[in-house]
Amino acid sequence: MTLISPSRRLRRTPFSDGVEAAGVQSYTVYNHMLLPTVFRSVEEDYRHLKSAVQVWDVAVERQVELRGPDAKRLMQMLTPRDLRGMMPGQCYYVPIVDETGGMLNDPVALKLAENRYWISIADSDLLFWVKGLANGYRLDVLIDEPDVSPLAVQGPKAEDLMARVFGEAVRDVRFFRFGWFDFMGRSLVVARSGYSKQGGFEIYVEGSDIAMPLWHALFEAGEDLDVRAGCPNAIERVEGGLLSYGNDMTRDNTPHECGLGRFCNTQTAIGCIGRDALLRVAKDGPVQQIRPIQIEGGRVPNSDRAWPIMAGQQQVGQVTSAAWSPDFETNVAIGMVRMTHWDLGTDVDVILPGNEVRAAVVFGVFWA
Repeated sequence: MTLISPSRRLRRTPFSDGVEAAGVQSYTVYNHMLLPTVFRSVEEDYRHLKSAVQVWDVAVERQVELRGPDAKRLMQMLTPRDLRGMMPGQCYYVPIVDETGGMLNDPVALKLAENRYWISIADSDLLFWVKGLANGYRLDVLIDEPDVSPLAVQGPKAEDLMARVFGEAVRDVRFFRFGWFDFMGRSLVVARSGYSKQGGFEIYVEGSDIAMPLWHALFEAGEDLDVRAGCPNAIERVEGGLLSYGNDMTRDNTPHECGLGRFCNTQTAIGCIGRDALLRVAKDGPVQQIRPIQIEGGRVPNSDRAWPIMAGQQQVGQVTSAAWSPDFETNVAIGMVRMTHWDLGTDVDVILPGNEVRAAVVFGVFWA
């Protein structure tokens, strides 16, 4: 067994005590923090997520807060998505790009007020990029990482559990919207969102002191709902085509290559740092793009590296995430594929560790 040595550079979360008491089996490192990856087993966690309700410690989704007169201007500089229609109470999925149009992050942005935003980031040090832009352009805006730790409630019974803790009004929160709900005298942002296709909510716990009281309250309220501690599930994520920054896409990829062109309003997103570069990409089109892939044969192994996608002797892409799907009884995968081979039904090969070759087919849609 390989262990991670603890240190102050690898931060625990306000929910770590609860996670450990729930029997977490493994972690990954995400934004310099501990993110649970398995409790009972990946497959058992997957089955439970699809049938009941889980509470996820996703405090690793750190918030970059923008506050001040130039917050709206800075927010638009970060993304090619046109934010002019964004209202307080809304969540937007926003590709964040650099001056070349390369992906720096793919967070959810929350507009708390006209001049205040939270950017709920994926795994990258986005705070430094945001601070650099603000200082370089001398913007009147405060940028910080507040004491906000998201806690997700996911699964088909998530709404029932949330209503028991926050009241029936939480049922009225629409997808990618949020409201303010009371817990222990604290007003918390609660959004209908989350990193699964099973439905649920994310609670933005402002103040570490109420983190474990909320954790316990959810478990006490959901005992008859079979509530368990859980985490983003590798199988369910790939089935649903939920992309992972750092795995399925990096700074070398544009939003168009990642299939995120619908979130790029490059004609109207005036002020975006990468706008000029993305206008050229939008005109010419990407030469490679993320596609769902089915890999035939027995269960694929876990891997920490990409697997080449081959057409004869020519590499035409790479598999970036893969898992055996019990529900679909096949290996499901996400891969970056060249345009010559990305059409629906295209046969390719995948080279697994040990040079084992598996037959594969490019799909047009994800499974779930």
